[in-house]
Amino acid sequence: MSISRGYRYKLAPLPEQEAVLWQFAGVCRLVYNLGLEQKATWGRRHRIGFGKQCLDLTQLRAEFDWVRAVYISCQQQALRDLDRAFQNFFAGRASFPRPRKRGVNDTFRFPGREIETRRLNGKWSAVRLPKIGWVKFRDTRPMRGALKNVTVSLDATGWYVSFAREIEHEAPAPCEAVIGIDRGVATTLALSTGETMTMPVSLARIEQAKRKAQRIVARRKRGSKRRKRAQGRVARLQARQARIRRDFHHRAALDVARRFGVAALEGLNTRGMTASARGTVTEPGRNVRQKAGLNRAILNAGWHQFATILSYKMEERGGQVVTVSARFTSQTCAACGVVDARSRESQARFRCVSCGHTDHADINAAINIERRWNTPLLDVEGLHQRPFEASTGRDFTVSENPRRSGRGRC
Repeated sequence: MSISRGYRYKLAPLPEQEAVLWQFAGVCRLVYNLGLEQKATWGRRHRIGFGKQCLDLTQLRAEFDWVRAVYISCQQQALRDLDRAFQNFFAGRASFPRPRKRGVNDTFRFPGREIETRRLNGKWSAVRLPKIGWVKFRDTRPMRGALKNVTVSLDATGWYVSFAREIEHEAPAPCEAVIGIDRGVATTLALSTGETMTMPVSLARIEQAKRKAQRIVARRKRGSKRRKRAQGRVARLQARQARIRRDFHHRAALDVARRFGVAALEGLNTRGMTASARGTVTEPGRNVRQKAGLNRAILNAGWHQFATILSYKMEERGGQVVTVSARFTSQTCAACGVVDARSRESQARFRCVSCGHTDHADINAAINIERRWNTPLLDVEGLHQRPFEASTGRDFTVSENPRRSGRGRC
């Protein structure tokens, strides 16, 4: 089978080359936004597709020299992105396309057949970009496979080049070992084998520096150069956090993929879990600041990003990632199966009120996740929370079964 992989490197353009990169990004963003406006206004009536917009692009290039100065393939790739965005919208996979913005969507793409690379020395290589020339990049790892396209993008730390390559790969026989993984906040990843993985402590130090930098931004005058410099510092700290987080996820996912053939995760709705609790003017929310802090902690753990990285690494090695129901995994005893909220004594400690089983709370949840992976009908085990007799409300112990009510119900 063939798999797609991306290789991303840091560019080191000359000052005149960097000016051209800015020009390419700006014109491609303009072409995308013009095509979006054209489709949103006239697309339904005149059935405007990718081919028609390419013809209009030819006329636009004939009228404006600064548009013609940018390589046409990059502009066509922007229109191709727009066409794909509308296909996803009409298929129900995405929302309506939005205009691209400066500082957010500074990117453009070349077809792979028009790109060349060469090795300069042990640390540096160069890529030839049409109408830009040879641009050096820091070569940190070798590439393999057939080149499909090349994307140049900008973030807070500078310009980067990404090579999308298609690799012929034969997946090995899958391993029979199964692992359950619980994703948390205090403990980022807990495995059913008893192992735990936590985000590097450097993220917390960078978070403190970022908050201090954000307070400096708040004190700067809007539109001033000092405010712009302060905003750049915040953006660089955020980009550094993202790199550290992504590196942790890659290392953890690779370790799991090498040792296990099936990885079971909880089916979590991360977007819903991190929604704001602010509410409305008529119905304001409660504990808004506490919920905002929890949202930041969840997003800092990067649950969805880890699941995405783990999926393709498992597939590459013949394994698979499955999702199971997340209901009561943290309240279920992994030893006897009784569900009781009182068993979760604290964030890290689990002690079953029925059998006395004691374990780390996240590891106990990971064991429950592993047990559910091949039993789709197993949703909730045992008894949920504190059961009571419906007719009288009399409390009874967890290990006691409810008596027959005499009215056809148990």
